[in-house]
Amino acid sequence: RKWLSSCPYQGRWREHVERSALALKLLTFDPTGAIIAAPTTSLPEVIGGTRNWDYRYTWVRDAAFTVYAFLRIGFREEAAGFMNWIESYASKHLRPNEPVPVLFTIHGDCEISEQSLDNWEGYRGSRPVRIGNAAVSQFQFDVYGEFMDAFYLYNKYVSPISYDPWVRIRRRLDWICENWQRPDAGLWEMRNREEHFVFSKVMNWVALDRGVRLADQRALPANRAKWIQERDRIYEEVMARGWNEKRRAFTQFYGSEDLDASLLVMPLVFFMAPNDPRMLSTIDAILKSPSQGGLVSDSLVYRYPPDPRIDGLPGEEGTFNMCSFWLVEALTRASQTDPKKLDQAMLLFERMLGYANHLGLYAEQTGAQGEALGNFPQAFTHLALISAAFNLDRRLGTRNRT
Repeated sequence: RKWLSSCPYQGRWREHVERSALALKLLTFDPTGAIIAAPTTSLPEVIGGTRNWDYRYTWVRDAAFTVYAFLRIGFREEAAGFMNWIESYASKHLRPNEPVPVLFTIHGDCEISEQSLDNWEGYRGSRPVRIGNAAVSQFQFDVYGEFMDAFYLYNKYVSPISYDPWVRIRRRLDWICENWQRPDAGLWEMRNREEHFVFSKVMNWVALDRGVRLADQRALPANRAKWIQERDRIYEEVMARGWNEKRRAFTQFYGSEDLDASLLVMPLVFFMAPNDPRMLSTIDAILKSPSQGGLVSDSLVYRYPPDPRIDGLPGEEGTFNMCSFWLVEALTRASQTDPKKLDQAMLLFERMLGYANHLGLYAEQTGAQGEALGNFPQAFTHLALISAAFNLDRRLGTRNRT
């Protein structure tokens, strides 16, 4: 209660925002500032299923979303703590010409092996129970975008970036320029293949864009012309190869016809305007039901079509709560030119609030009957809730004043 009393957020849905902030605070390992994805392992994505993973680690990907969420509601110290941890441990493990590790233990180790505890029954018979996470060995190219966006926000709202971390960042951005055309495992940590995932390309663009902005703002030495050149090449390629004319939408990877809810983030990271015709068309496609080729069931959003062929894993999964909040924010931002989308965003947000438990907490996923699925509570969901609430409240305030 004392910690929450310092929160200056006075907007709508304050109780839900504060509950989410408190969840993030309790998921933080205070000695290092690391925030774990969830405090549990192997809570199933469907009861009796095998999609059971260990989330008791810190993902670099969470960096930008964590910093943004804490800053939006006034918790600069927590944002700074997590940012310091990310910079310290990521730089410690950076190797020339090697990808940055995507996840760490709370103590900063990335030697994490995945094991199945075959003698454990699992929650309601959901096997296997896993400890460790094999995603640590994957190449996930999007993490550079989240990493750089976090630095950009930290520099803008907390403290100017210093020279030593900038030197490490500069080398990494030069590396991105030479490697962004590589396929990767993507945001969803595909275990069956690597592809040219559109979300990863967008976040490569974010990394170079934020690097250029930081260099300009602080007059820092940089390979500016090269960064701009490659940033623009990425943009052109995404528009040419990430867009599916048949679907009238951006799709999961180059050549795919499958939608992906992660692409709702495109306007959130300023890759493109929220009311760009291509973005609006993508949102409209996602808003359709799965039977119509979309991703939305009621207010709930699947991360991609619920089809095992996509990720190669057996069984089913629920809808992803953070994707549902991303949809709310994408609609909110698009409402600047279409006021009806603001009402739609508010309706979806209010429905999503009904899926929280009595403490205002969310698991990673929600099932068709409203049941919580996956590890609990999940940080990413609460980060997305805070961002969606903040932007929706601000947009509603603007509409009411006009």
